[in-house]
Amino acid sequence: MLDLTNIFRCQKLVQSPVCQLIRYFHKEPIPVTWKKPRIGWTKLNFDGSCKSLSGKASIGGVVRNHNADFMLGYAESIGQANSTIAELKALRRGMELVLENGWNNDIWLEGDAKTLVEIIVKRRQVRCMEVQRHISHINSILPEFNNCFVSHIYREGNRAADKFAQMGHHLDHPRIWRDPPDEVLAQLLEDAQGKIVLRRKGL
Repeated sequence: MLDLTNIFRCQKLVQSPVCQLIRYFHKEPIPVTWKKPRIGWTKLNFDGSCKSLSGKASIGGVVRNHNADFMLGYAESIGQANSTIAELKALRRGMELVLENGWNNDIWLEGDAKTLVEIIVKRRQVRCMEVQRHISHINSILPEFNNCFVSHIYREGNRAADKFAQMGHHLDHPRIWRDPPDEVLAQLLEDAQGKIVLRRKGL
């Protein structure tokens, strides 16, 4: 069901800054929009955030139904971690919360880390033991759902989850929201309305 990334063999070209700038502005932007799940499905958008200078990371996510109604949001500071671990922990925590709330029928999992999505979908093995441990745990949770769909979306379509992840940096303890916080109301409304955000190719 997933349209996974095609792998291209690229050759590095040396170009002048002016030429690169002209090519950049001639690229057509990509329209990105968050999509509602089917009737009866639950959708989890997740994201991890990592501060490059401090190395501190946080996670966040949001759960919505087929009407784009807010069901649950979560955020948490997880200490020192890289972006891959943060993304995995965000997905894992979101799945656990979905199950804890009894929404285990049909689930759509969506994040903006394309490589991570491909690892989960293709059940690839990775060399890092910590990463593999999280992936194995996620794979053990997946059978708990009747149906599961995993997809990648550009970050422009994952803004609500990103906002929760950013909020996690400022939390001393994990937090769960049953009602949407003011900080994400704008993103939730735009998602529900199907707002299209243009993404410049190459970003």
